[in-house]
Amino acid sequence: MPRVLITGAAGFLGSHLCDRFIAEGYRVVGMDNLLTGNLDNIQHLFPLKEFEFHFHDITKFVHVAGELDYILHFASPASPIDYLKMPIQTLKVGALGTHNLLGLALSKKARMLVASTSEVYGDPLVHPQPESYWGNVNPVGPRGVYDEAKRFLEAITMAYHNFHGLDTRIVRIFNTYGPRMRMEDGRVLPAFFTQAIRGEGLTVFGDGSQTRSFCYVDDLVEGIYRLLLSDHHLPVNIGNPTEITILDFAQEILNLVGNPKAFIDYRPLPVDDPKVRQPDITKARDILNWEPKVDRKEGLARTYEYFKQVVQ
Repeated sequence: MPRVLITGAAGFLGSHLCDRFIAEGYRVVGMDNLLTGNLDNIQHLFPLKEFEFHFHDITKFVHVAGELDYILHFASPASPIDYLKMPIQTLKVGALGTHNLLGLALSKKARMLVASTSEVYGDPLVHPQPESYWGNVNPVGPRGVYDEAKRFLEAITMAYHNFHGLDTRIVRIFNTYGPRMRMEDGRVLPAFFTQAIRGEGLTVFGDGSQTRSFCYVDDLVEGIYRLLLSDHHLPVNIGNPTEITILDFAQEILNLVGNPKAFIDYRPLPVDDPKVRQPDITKARDILNWEPKVDRKEGLARTYEYFKQVVQ
């Protein structure tokens, strides 16, 4: 049974990756410092002999005894509320944490996949965004701590690949949603569901004309799994190219939840908030034979079932 280390294992994406790799017959080592992760997301895995959990901060030296075949680096604050509250930790996990894991991968001769983000494109001047686009990022703006942490993560990963010959993969993740998202993490989907269920105002920044492209978590995990097992070491976009305005998205949530008390609450647009976001997934289609399968109506219905259980 191959053995994989997944950092950020108790988070939204990390926990779904743990599920997938166990289902595929891997032994999984989950690692998390629980800064933004939640053990409830992986509680069902603890009885399994194929799963072990290490409580650890990867910005400190990382040691895992025994062989490792793969490392998936998904540890990082990932929402604006989190990384604005923890800017230095966000930068450290992207820089020191990635460096520590690359060193571990080198010592174990393991293939390493790092989780980058569509945020490396910043407020893009090219639309949709192909992997060849270098981005439009403000390094000193409030979102810069996350954007630049991920840009550095990509750069040091490529340096280890080119200098040490390390076997690496880079996934650029676009907006993803599904069960296990945190209610109060500041991202648009959990915010809208929480507000709609509670009968509050759905916070729409600006006039709501900014766009996002939402990918259901099962589709994302499938893309990541295929990328890990591919031979491609350059960045690959994984996301759903179906674009929607935030205002239209808010209306979809209102219609789905059906709470007559809920309404749309317009607020000023935050600094450096990207106006558009849509992945060009040509490379994922060509190299991985991947594209999203779950349409937004089905994905939102599944996600709503989860939020109905957790929102008080």
